[in-house]
Amino acid sequence: MPVTFDNKLVVGISSRALFDLDDSHKVYIDQGLEAYSQYQIDHENDLLPKGVAFAMVQKLLNIDAHLGGHRVEVILLSRNSADTGLRVFNSIQHYGLNISRASFSGGGSPYRYVSTFGCHLFLSTEPEDVRQALEKNVAAATLIPSRKSADPENDNLCIAFDGDAVIFSDEAERIYQESGLDAFVASERSAAKTPLSGGPFKPFLHALNQLQQDLGDSPLLRTALVTARSAPAHERVILTLREWGIRLDEALFLGGLDKTEFLKAFGADMFFDDQEGHVSRASGSISAGHVPHGVANPPPKA
Repeated sequence: MPVTFDNKLVVGISSRALFDLDDSHKVYIDQGLEAYSQYQIDHENDLLPKGVAFAMVQKLLNIDAHLGGHRVEVILLSRNSADTGLRVFNSIQHYGLNISRASFSGGGSPYRYVSTFGCHLFLSTEPEDVRQALEKNVAAATLIPSRKSADPENDNLCIAFDGDAVIFSDEAERIYQESGLDAFVASERSAAKTPLSGGPFKPFLHALNQLQQDLGDSPLLRTALVTARSAPAHERVILTLREWGIRLDEALFLGGLDKTEFLKAFGADMFFDDQEGHVSRASGSISAGHVPHGVANPPPKA
């Protein structure tokens, strides 16, 4: 029988999200593909530094080991060729990461394989790859370089999410953008008992929730909603999550306050938001990913 990923949380990650490849990427930008390929081959035994998503991946794999090694699958989805990707796999082995499956697309976008692998989440530093993954209805985020240390302080994985256009659809956000705050509040008050539609990260959050159920009372995985909403717009969010059967460990309704200090207090290892400004501010101290989805993120002009 063929191997399947049934009942697993599947995360696809690019090599530049997992490791710091800035030096070799500079060679590619300055000197072209051939020079880049030779550089990677010449340095294939040199250890790559940890990247912005390294801690999240390491902690997910630690959770998997805690559960017996059958609940999480991390797959490398790389623009490298198999030849130049050898350095990446050498670094994976050095750090002891349980990653054995990969797609090396030889300069092409790896988003084509996101759905094929059944990924719940795709993390990359390439905005266009992320947009295309989102179009395939896969949760995806463009990771922003962070000054946060790649070495985790503990084994607990804490993931924070914005609400509208991330966990939920952008239906409420559209009203705010088009008609202003008063119209948004009035709409949310009148629709308080009507569940919101799901956003791109709903399936990923559901998969995380199932992982938490397997963990029982263990603190190894914690989730939080960190939203600009405040009362009375909180009620619809709470009732929507209840309708979905999804539990969040914490919910912060900030009413427009800057999210960064709250994310630090939560101990977030990763934060996902559709607003580039929120992501940029948080990335100074939190690993963060921009979700280019919804009304705040119109398609780039051709």
